Amino acid sequence: MNKRIFVTATNTNIGKTHTAKSILREFASRGLRVGAIKLIETGVEGSAPDAESLLSVLKELNPEFRDVVLEEVLPISYSLGASPFVASGNAPLDLEKLDAAVENLEKLCDVLIMEGAGGLYVPIDEERMMIDLISHFKANALLVTHCSLGCVNDTLLSEKALREYGLKYATAFNCRENEESFKEISQPYFSKTRKQVLKVDYDIDTICDVLYNL
Repeated sequence: MNKRIFVTATNTNIGKTHTAKSILREFASRGLRVGAIKLIETGVEGSAPDAESLLSVLKELNPEFRDVVLEEVLPISYSLGASPFVASGNAPLDLEKLDAAVENLEKLCDVLIMEGAGGLYVPIDEERMMIDLISHFKANALLVTHCSLGCVNDTLLSEKALREYGLKYATAFNCRENEESFKEISQPYFSKTRKQVLKVDYDIDTICDVLYNL
């Protein structure tokens, strides 16, 4: 089975797609054939920003994705910008469709980056949350978290959920320009309580090392 890495986050609009593209570029620079899938995207009206962005990078990095079309990297989409549960009208998840899409894309790559929607406890249908897909696909997880006030609580809650599911994971901080207070407000706690504070825009090589060797 190919190496599967599921990019999730503490919430929506944290930087999953930005991080996924950085991972793709790093692994490609190491000679690996990279692939990606946006399993579910909501708010798709005329365009699918996350999936389109991933596909554009894949066509640049992996010649085997030259003829891949959007629907292959985005098997399920909804027009309403809400949780899949709400956006689908509480329709049961078509898990077989996701399985088939993953199987087809893995023929083209050595490492498959799987991007979720929103955070870990975004409801998909009455039976599943986003975190359940990580378990289903037996993937290692990358938790992308923010650097603004409140990131300690958000990060620890999401890490607790991943541990309770028995999932292997790494955590990366996606610090934006308006989150410069992180070094003073939140980073001291993380620096004291863990070996590394990995930041997406500075430590992507180390992040990829950790993910590949989980």
